[in-house]
Parts: sequence; C-alpha cells; structure tokens
Amino acid sequence: MTNEFLWVIFALVNFTLFLLVYKFFGKLGIFIWIVLATILANIQVTKMIYLFGLDANLGNIMYGTIFLATDVLNELFGKKEARKAVFIGFFVMIITVILMTIAINFNPHPEDFAQGALQTIFGYMPRILLASLSAFIVSQLIDVYIFDKIKSKLPENKFLWVRNNLSTMLSQAIDTVIFVPIAFIGMVSNEVLIGLLISTYVIKVIVAAMDTPFIYLIKKVTPIKELND
Repeated sequence: MTNEFLWVIFALVNFTLFLLVYKFFGKLGIFIWIVLATILANIQVTKMIYLFGLDANLGNIMYGTIFLATDVLNELFGKKEARKAVFIGFFVMIITVILMTIAINFNPHPEDFAQGALQTIFGYMPRILLASLSAFIVSQLIDVYIFDKIKSKLPENKFLWVRNNLSTMLSQAIDTVIFVPIAFIGMVSNEVLIGLLISTYVIKVIVAAMDTPFIYLIKKVTPIKELND
C-alpha cells in the first residue's frame, strides 16, 4: 500500500471519526476531539515520510482537523466557543509536555522496554511544543477571526465552503511559516527544510479542501445528546 493511498484513507478516517464524535457527544465532542487531536498531532509530526514525491511529516491531517473543529464551533456555536477551543488546545500542549518531560526522567526498570521510544518521541517534544504553541495560538486565532469576518459578509449556507476553506488556507500558511522553521531548523538539511515548508502547506491545503463535505454533513447532523434531551 502506497503512502499516498494510505494518506487518503487516513484523512477520511479522521474526518469520519470527527463526525461520529459530534454525532454522539455534540459540542462537548468537538472539545474532546480538539484535546485528542492536539496531543496526537504533536506526536505524529515527529514521523517524516515521502508523500506525493515531497518530504512531509505525518501530523498534518490530525492537525488540520483542529481547524475543522474550530470552524464547526464558529459556524454552529459562535466565535466565543471557537476561541475557547483554541485556548483549551493551547493549554493541553503545555500540560502534555510538562507531564511527559517529568515521566521520561524517571529511572526505568532494568526490564523496561518503553523508555527509549518515549525518550525519542517526548524528549524531542519541548522543541515541537515551542513550535506548536507559537504557530497554534497565532494561526488558530487568525482562523477564528477570518471565519467570523467572512461569515458576517457571506452568512448563507452556500458560502460555508468559502469561509471554511479561505479561513483555513490563510491561517495554515501562517501556521506553516511559524512551525516548520522552529521545529526542524538545524535538525534537517536546508533542502529538506524547504521541502517541508512546501509540502506541509500543500498538504494542509489538500486537507482543508477534503474536509469541506464533512462540515456540510455536520450541519445536517443532530447529536444524540440533543435527541435525548
């Protein structure tokens, strides 16, 4: 199975699971997803792959779903709820790195087999955290702002794809320019770094386009919680 084929499947699984979380848990489910995606995206981003002939990292799909989640909150529940979600994700990053940094500093048991893997992933995470925190808070707040502004000008449902894609694509450009250099400069060659800048943004644009049908589907979904209330 090629990386490209698996990547498409992975994206569809992510969006489908997000849809199901909203179906079962409503607005709470979106906040839960943001917490989960914030942690997993920052783990997945440490894995580098070849994708569509480009150097890429794996976290872009999961990270992209956070933008989908804040756009859904903005669309259904308003700007205030979307901003709240951004700050929740921001503090989840800080909490994760603090707890895991302490955890990997425990002396492992002689028969422990996990320390090396945890050290590889979470030992690198403080740098990822710095990059993520800087990129996340700036780009997400810009995304919320742009989405809200477009919605005020083009509130009709037929323009949902415009506010979803335009806000995400603009904010993801800012996110990429902030995140990639902080996370990878000095860790990879300049050639790979430039490749990562290009591939990361291209992939984020593809993810933004792919999530469009799902934001329309979500607007048609009535959460089970609301049905039971």
